[in-house]
Parts: sequence; structure tokens; C-alpha cells
Amino acid sequence: MRHAFVLAFLIAGTVSPVQAHVVLERGEASAGSSYKATLIVPHGCSGSATTRLIVTVPEGMIAVKPRPKPGWTIETITKPYAKTYDFMHGIKFSEGVQEITWKGKLENDYFDEFAFSGFLAQSLKPDDVLYFPVVQECERGVERWIEIPAAGQDSHALKSPAPALRLVTLASPAGATFRLGPLVVEQPWLRATPKGAEVVGGYMKIINSGTAPDTLVGGTLDGVRRFEVHEMKMQGDVMRMRPLPDGLTITPGGAVELNPSGYHIMGVGLTGAFTDGQRVKGTLSFKNAGTIEVEYAVRAMEGSHRH
Repeated sequence: MRHAFVLAFLIAGTVSPVQAHVVLERGEASAGSSYKATLIVPHGCSGSATTRLIVTVPEGMIAVKPRPKPGWTIETITKPYAKTYDFMHGIKFSEGVQEITWKGKLENDYFDEFAFSGFLAQSLKPDDVLYFPVVQECERGVERWIEIPAAGQDSHALKSPAPALRLVTLASPAGATFRLGPLVVEQPWLRATPKGAEVVGGYMKIINSGTAPDTLVGGTLDGVRRFEVHEMKMQGDVMRMRPLPDGLTITPGGAVELNPSGYHIMGVGLTGAFTDGQRVKGTLSFKNAGTIEVEYAVRAMEGSHRH
């Protein structure tokens, strides 16, 4: 799918600069999740090699870090955000990287990718569109992919549109709610895995309507050899994942969201790939309530398209 996508831009000699825009490889994602932005640059400026790429990070994408790129130097500009954003585990961000510049050389005969990662703020809403204006400087000439459509305007009518990211709500399978005493497990799902993957992440919401705390201490998952409870946590300015050997506690009258950027379950030692649309059976074990059988929906990674 990815190769076909790139090939659409790169049919030798048949695609004009106006048609072959700089775009994001993943054009959809959900708020409150991590996001790796990969800009695809399909050509230079009227045949001239690209020497500099400058991208403006939109408001609402925080904790941004560019990926090192062999042969290219990277510069970033940090500025205050328009507002303070909640991150995870009580962390707040009031400033961050808002412009990234790569300097190097990309001949017109080749395409390349320029990547950076960050977090899409929880305050963003489904159907919001974030724009990433890009200035592409070349040995001769410049391309400015900076146009943003006016209200009601079709972006396809723009000559030099800015790469766009649409925020979506991940579909939830109807009726995927499981109960065990005072505990309710809502919408458990697994992230689809590529062939050869060794781990799979699982997510859900757990509600404790009782008067005493309970702790998720383990479970099982068809198709894996080991089940673990994990969390993602900032250590300094680095996001790290670690297992929770004592489990995850849900306070009485409270709820815990397991999501790709925080607490989650981890299946280790896969016996096969997990594919989009698949249903997978498993169990969750709690310290007090006991064990509950659940069924997970497998979904493609946020922002990817089924094909």
C-alpha cells in the first residue's frame, strides 16, 4: 500500500510539481494519542535538488521531537504554546518545538521522508484538521506548501496545499462491555501488528463501581505466550515503557483508561500477526474480583487506512 502511494507521485516524468504535493503519510489520527508525522517529499523544485525543508508544527501537537536523518542537519525553534496542555500523569506543557528545519541534499530523481513525533493534545476534537505548512527550498527555486483551505473550500482546488491531518474517533465495536461484580470493562481492543512482530498492545476502559479498590494483576490473550500490564511514563524528557509487577489499581468509584500513551496491556511472544477486524479472546485477572473473560477487537494503527 505504501509503495503504491509513493508510486502515484513518482511515475517518471509524468507528474508535475503542482500535482505531486508534499504530504503526510498518515492523514488521520485520534486526539489524546502519540503521532509520528512522516512528510513525503516526492520531487525537487522544477528539477532542482532540495536543500532545505522547513515545517511549521500546528498548535495542538505537543512534545515534538524530530527523527535524526543521515546526511542532514536539523534545527528546531521552541516557542510558547497558545495555551497550556495536559500531557500524561499530571505533566503539563506550555512550550515546545514549533518549527523544524532539515538541511541537506535530495536530488530531484529521488523521493525521501522526513519524520518527527509528538502527542496530539486531548483537548483537540474529532473532525478538527491540523495543517503542517512546509517550505521546500532547492538549489534553484522554492516550493511553498502552505495553502490552507477557507471554510467550505475544497482543498483539492488549492495549488500548493499544506499537508493536513484530520482527527478522527476510533470506531468502537457495539456491545463490547464485560462485567465482573463491581468492575466494568469497556471496548477492549488490540493494535494490529505487522508480520514478524513480537509484541501487541491492548487498551480498554476499566470502571470500578464498588466501595473498595481492586487491581488488575494479569490475564491471558489468545495468540501470545505472555501477558503483562505496562505503563508509558516520562522520565526527564524521554518517554519510557515499564511493566507494573504489582498490577494496576482502580480506585472505588473511579475508572482507568488504558491507551497507547499510558497504561496498557502487553502480549509478548506472538504466535502470529493480529489483523485489522479480527476478534481475539482473552481474560483479565483482578486481585479481588477474580477473572473475567473478554473479547478484543483488533484495529489498524491510528491514522492508517484499511486495505
